[in-house]
Formats: sequence, structure tokens, C-alpha cells
Amino acid sequence: MKQIFIGLFRIYQKAISPLTPPSCRFYPTCSHYGIEALEKHGAMKGLYLTIRRISKCHPFHEGGIDPVPDEWQKRSNK
Repeated sequence: MKQIFIGLFRIYQKAISPLTPPSCRFYPTCSHYGIEALEKHGAMKGLYLTIRRISKCHPFHEGGIDPVPDEWQKRSNK
């Protein structure tokens, strides 16, 4: 499952991304983040982290450096 998602990100990087102007607010880009999250945390957790990251991609979020966490941590409601 993990390899399928990574393959989809690679297709996006090779076929779709070059056709659009660079506009990512984050480093690493969301597609690189997704691949790294899937490799570090597996399909389910990696996909969750990637979706959470993509949901931040809007004009009201400042962006910046946002690396994949090394350890899985659930967000607490404190």
C-alpha cells in the first residue's frame, strides 16, 4: 500500500508538477513530505500526516520549514 502511494507522488512529481509554476509555501514540498512521511511511518500514519500537511496549504498559513516528525505523536487537546 505504501509503495502505491509513493508511486502516485512520483507520478505527480514527474508529470503534473513541471506543468505548474512553483508555489509551495513549505520546505520540503508537499509531495516530498508525503514520500518521506510514508517511508518513515508507513501507509496509514504517513497518509494522515500528508493530508494534515496539505490542509495547511492556504493563503492564511505562513508556511516555512516543516519536516516530517521522527516519532509518531498524536496531537493532544491541551
